[in-house]
Amino acid sequence: MQPSPPPFAGGPPICRPDAEAGQRWTFGFPGGLTAELHTRGARLHGLWVPDRHGTPADVVLAPRDPARTSTTARYFGATVGRYANRIAHGRFTLDGRPYRLTTQDDGHCLHGGAEGFDARIWEAEAVHTPERTGVLLHLHSPDGDQGFPGNLDVTLSCLIGRNDELVLSYAAVTDAATPVNLTNHAYFNLEGEGAGDVLDHELAVDATHYTPVDEDLIPRGDHRPVHGGAFDLRRPTRIAEALARPDRQLAQTGGYDHNFVLRPHDGDTPRRCAVLHAPATGRSMEVLTTEPGLQVYTAGQFDGTVIGKSGTRYRAGAGIALETQHFPDSPNRPADPSPVLRPGEEYRSKTVLRFTTLG
Repeated sequence: MQPSPPPFAGGPPICRPDAEAGQRWTFGFPGGLTAELHTRGARLHGLWVPDRHGTPADVVLAPRDPARTSTTARYFGATVGRYANRIAHGRFTLDGRPYRLTTQDDGHCLHGGAEGFDARIWEAEAVHTPERTGVLLHLHSPDGDQGFPGNLDVTLSCLIGRNDELVLSYAAVTDAATPVNLTNHAYFNLEGEGAGDVLDHELAVDATHYTPVDEDLIPRGDHRPVHGGAFDLRRPTRIAEALARPDRQLAQTGGYDHNFVLRPHDGDTPRRCAVLHAPATGRSMEVLTTEPGLQVYTAGQFDGTVIGKSGTRYRAGAGIALETQHFPDSPNRPADPSPVLRPGEEYRSKTVLRFTTLG
């Protein structure tokens, strides 16, 4: 079994070289959050969070074998881009010019293509002040990367505060118009990685509409109201109860794997979009973001193939991903918020994971 680092004893972030992970960075504050981040894929590999008794546990799923991140577990905890989620058939037209992207086995472009940002080694440097600590990461994506136009330079800061917040701040600039949509693809289990499933967790999502999908998980073109249906998660709902709701979309995708349309938002201050709570441990995670959408994936396709850090096989519902992002396939959907970044502009996105304990 791959050893896990203990909760951080304090001081500046610690960097350890690793042939598979690139570099392993460990950072945090004593008695609070501790994170482990890998530079291959700017990947959140672990996050230790205290429970209601002050006992920390790692709440992020990751494979026992880091080599798995290039195969069946490639997106676990990774920063995905240049475009998170799906672009139908790997094609879009921008300013009258058609582009064709690399695609995966289903013929669509997922999370940036066959060799997206999750496969790259990011450059990293430590950030440490009395109130925050973490890593600043950089990546250059050249013109034509996976078929996308323009040279893109990306910066990601991953910082933990003394207030038990993990803050992910993304920035990017380009020399040619290009779609940009970055997110982190961590799976969470607030009872602890390897503790079982998340079916007893409670989930609330502050969204009035969601995006139905076809059999390939491509949007069908409409945003449907959640009111009174299987996708109405505006009040905290036990995940098992939500998944039991009769709905053709849930049956088709094996659970939630859908974009939720968040309430309109202006400005750079993240607003709360979701809350995940584990009654068994008291851990609660608020998700705040500047993004227009939230992809909720309840891991219904997990089949035990991936063995986790604790030696447990990850089966359906072992974790949940809450991916803040632009809407899927929006380069082909003019009615959706535009993901296009142009020269002279700066892409900015911020997501905050705020941890507390209840009862």
